Amino acid sequence: EVQLQACGGGNVQPGGSLRLSCSASGFSFDDYVITWFRQAPGKQREAIASINNNDGSTIYAASVKGRASMSNDDAKNTAYLQMSSLKPDDTAAYRCAARHFQPSEDVRQFDRLWSKAPWYAMWGQGTQVTVSS
Repeated sequence: EVQLQACGGGNVQPGGSLRLSCSASGFSFDDYVITWFRQAPGKQREAIASINNNDGSTIYAASVKGRASMSNDDAKNTAYLQMSSLKPDDTAAYRCAARHFQPSEDVRQFDRLWSKAPWYAMWGQGTQVTVSS
């Protein structure tokens, strides 16, 4: 079965850190774009970080830039989102999404479409992050 598994959420104090994991089963992360989205109650879904596994390039939303870092472990077929200096505004349900993106594809597509939810074919379940004191 092809699926994504997101985990690593929890309760964190403001200023704290955490690492979210997005693991693939049934397929390899090679030639995929992996993106983290989040949605807080009453707010629109927001794409916050993405990695193009073809070349390791990353993109971050302004809301997390400088506080977030994406990486991947090919051997574990897992992508990570490390977040630090967490704020109460980071409280949300976080989900990872994946889209097959071949090396031959125009990287400008990645730049242009990474934040668009309909671009993704696969989604993991949510993991809740709550930042409060």
